[in-house]
Amino acid sequence: MDGRGNRVVDHPLRDVSFSEPLDPDFDSLNATVTGMERNAQRLGRALVVVVDDRVAQSEHEDTTGPLVTELLEEAGFIVDGNVAVAGEAVEIRNALNTAVIGGVDVVITVGGTGVSPRDVTPDATSGVLDRPVPGIAEALRASGLAAGAVDAGVSRGLVGVSGSTLVVNLAGSRAAIRDGMATLTPLVTHVIEQLSGMDEI
Repeated sequence: MDGRGNRVVDHPLRDVSFSEPLDPDFDSLNATVTGMERNAQRLGRALVVVVDDRVAQSEHEDTTGPLVTELLEEAGFIVDGNVAVAGEAVEIRNALNTAVIGGVDVVITVGGTGVSPRDVTPDATSGVLDRPVPGIAEALRASGLAAGAVDAGVSRGLVGVSGSTLVVNLAGSRAAIRDGMATLTPLVTHVIEQLSGMDEI
């Protein structure tokens, strides 16, 4: 023991055992580090925009928005909300602009990516984007088609950056959502790191 009551080990380092903590505050320090690691797992803020006429008019229960929210939270995002809008370009564009102005890291739209007259999500999105990221959109189509999600395979959905927000259009089926989120999560993490400058650290 030294003058402060600490144990002094004279043996070579290879013989030292750390099975018992020497510092009485070790447990509290470990808890603090664990908490920091959990906070670090939070990738950022997200918003979900469901494009569906019936859901927007409260004629049909929204089942896709909660699914996207659940998958985002599992991936480590804090979801600010789940907004339903009709398949109108103005409403979709307003929802996206609100998300961008609000400073979310990623906004994901669900639905309205096909070729019917009411499928205008990509058209509304194109006017909001500063820089398209076509590689992610193509990855979503390819993985969706391989997974049997036909609506994902033929989706006109766009992906791009508006300000410091990543905007993603997903097709509306549950299969397209599940496959799309599995493909999207690691890519979104990389984009967010680039937008925030974290990849330069």
